[in-house]
Amino acid sequence: MNDRIHFVTRGVSRIEKATGINFPLYYVEPKLIVSTSSVESGQFGILFARTIPVVLNDQLRIIVQLTAPLISYALMGTIQAILAHEFLHYLHLMKKIIRMDIISDEISPSLFEESYMDHSHMIPEKVVFKKDAYIIRQLLTKFSTGFRDSRLEEKVIREWMHKGLPVTKIQLNSNVTKLPIEKIASANIDPGLKEKILGYETHGLSTDRLRLNV
Repeated sequence: MNDRIHFVTRGVSRIEKATGINFPLYYVEPKLIVSTSSVESGQFGILFARTIPVVLNDQLRIIVQLTAPLISYALMGTIQAILAHEFLHYLHLMKKIIRMDIISDEISPSLFEESYMDHSHMIPEKVVFKKDAYIIRQLLTKFSTGFRDSRLEEKVIREWMHKGLPVTKIQLNSNVTKLPIEKIASANIDPGLKEKILGYETHGLSTDRLRLNV
């Protein structure tokens, strides 16, 4: 895996160059993470990455968790698309922290609903990555109806799950982090980042109105 980590650093650099925003802290989890649903017996979804708000050193931070199977088996374009997708989650969470609305996200009861809710929670990719058509194209291709990469998923199941490598299973309704309201209220947010995020939101709303008027 170590010889492929440069795909991550290149993707992070590309995102930062396109947006002018620093990518959040990230790390590689040495496990496969799968999600299950109480209403869909026998089915599971593979979570190749997650964006998680945590309290570190008494400060609210947002961390991107990448999984080892993603780095080990995904193509470079897929890794960059997932990084960009998680970056959109990061901006979404930062927007909610700015607006003190961090605890209002819905939790989907099923894997099917989750794949559609996931995309609806973010600032449009065409707004955030308007300077990089390649990233936009990758996101629209990979995440049009929830993440789909059959080649990657089949390889992970064959080379990771079937070989007994570490797997963590989580329930969809437990995939949530509770944060103290005082940590949200005292979060130290860079004024430049706040201005960019609120600017994205305004631009996104203007784009939506334009579509409705056409």
